[in-house]
Amino acid sequence: MKQSRLAPIALLLTAFSGCGKHIPESTTAPPDVPRIGWIIMTGGRDNPDDVYVCQSEPRTEECALPASSADHNVFADVHFYFHPAAADTRYTGTIELGFIQGGHPLTPNATVKAADKPAQATVLGMVSSVPGAHSMNIALVAEGQQRREINEQVVVQVRAPQVSPVNLLPSLNGIW
Repeated sequence: MKQSRLAPIALLLTAFSGCGKHIPESTTAPPDVPRIGWIIMTGGRDNPDDVYVCQSEPRTEECALPASSADHNVFADVHFYFHPAAADTRYTGTIELGFIQGGHPLTPNATVKAADKPAQATVLGMVSSVPGAHSMNIALVAEGQQRREINEQVVVQVRAPQVSPVNLLPSLNGIW
């Protein structure tokens, strides 16, 4: 089977218009303070939003994704939400997704009006084929009535595909 290579795609920042997803709110920052929320989803090429993985708030679960392999591509769809603050706020900086194969940093440049809904950015890409701990690094500056640096490092586990023990044994046909 020929493996296709799909480069990660960063979609433009747009005003959130309600796609049925719960937008994570910060439980540690007051509503008038600049803040960011995110959700990681995974699935196949046709529906990368198929399975919920984890989110920024509340974050009680481990962020773990299955690794891509030569015969099974796994896609991740990461949604970022730039929340309104007490005054119009501009978010700039970088977001690096170490678990996206061949991923380039997202460089948001979004201004969110004080009374508006959150702005959204989405990154879609193929999950790395290398198992282990990968980082999602968020390094943003929010400037408005106040300046706030938002720095977060999230460990995302990429897990090797599960192999059935039956497939590991040589054929015992005729031996027993």
